[in-house]
Amino acid sequence: MNNFYLLDIEFEYGGQKQVITPVLLQDERDTILVDCGYPDFVPLLADAASRHGIRLDSLTKLIVTHHDMDHIGSLAALKRAYPGIEIIAHEMEAPYIEGAKKALRLEQAESTFDVLPAEAKPHAQQFIRFLQSIEPSSVDRTAASDERLPWCGGIDIVHTPGHTLGHISLYLPASKTLIAGDAVVIEDGKLDIANPQYAWDLKEAVRSVKRLLDYEIEQLICYHGGLFRGDVKQSLRQLIHAYK
Repeated sequence: MNNFYLLDIEFEYGGQKQVITPVLLQDERDTILVDCGYPDFVPLLADAASRHGIRLDSLTKLIVTHHDMDHIGSLAALKRAYPGIEIIAHEMEAPYIEGAKKALRLEQAESTFDVLPAEAKPHAQQFIRFLQSIEPSSVDRTAASDERLPWCGGIDIVHTPGHTLGHISLYLPASKTLIAGDAVVIEDGKLDIANPQYAWDLKEAVRSVKRLLDYEIEQLICYHGGLFRGDVKQSLRQLIHAYK
C-alpha cells in the first residue's frame, strides 16, 4: 500500500491567496516529492512535510510533472541543499527543466508582448523577467510514457500532454490514486482544464483527460485544488463533454 501525504501550501502571489498541493510518497526505502512550488519555497515545503512528521533531508527522489515555474521554481535550490536527490521527469520535459529549451510560458509571454496595450506592458515585462529568473536544474533520470517506476508500490507514468508537451500524471495502482499535476484542476468544486487559454495544445489536453478514464481512480489529487471530493470518472466525463 502506498503512503502518500498532501502538502497543502498556502501563500500569496500577485496579491491573491493561493494554495498548491505537492505530494510526498513514502515507503521503507524512499521519500519522493512530486513537484516543488515557486522559487524560495523550500522553507514552506519543509514546514508542510514536518506536519506529517517527515524531514526534507530524508528525500531520495523528486518527480517533476512539468516545467512550469510553480512546479520547478525550487528545484535547483532543493538539489543544492540535498544533492543526493534524484530528479525525474518525462523525456520531453527534461530540456525545458535543464534550460536547453526556452520555457513554453516564456515563449508565450514574449510572443504576445508586442500586441498588448501599453498599460499591460509593465506587468508583462515583470512576468517575463520572473520567468527568465527560474533557475534550471539537471534531470538525473528521464521517464517514458507508460513506464512503471519501481518505488513506493509502483508509480505509473501517465503521459498527459496538452498543458505542456511532456506533462505527466502519476498513477499509484496500490491505492488507485492519480496525482494529476495540472492535467486537471479543481475550480469551485469541479474539475477543469488548467488555464485553457495558455495550454500548449488544448485539444491534446482534453484527449489527455479522456486517457485518464482508462484508469481505475478512487482518489484524484490536483496540484491546484488538492484532493477531489466526488465521483472521479463521472466528473472527468462531464469535463470532456464541456469542451466538445
